[in-house]
Amino acid sequence: MAETILSAPGWVRVGITAPSPHLPIDAAHELARVIFLAIEGRGVGAPAADEPALPL
Repeated sequence: MAETILSAPGWVRVGITAPSPHLPIDAAHELARVIFLAIEGRGVGAPAADEPALPL
């Protein structure tokens, strides 16, 4: 779980502690999405169906 949280986008990790009323909520939703994708085994960077995969 810790690895998944650390692999979330940087704005999420920073935004979760932001003093504004809406940014922590948006960040929490994105963090939940990242965790959900990791549990499903799709990984954080699950590409959209119309995005071609780039070879590394």
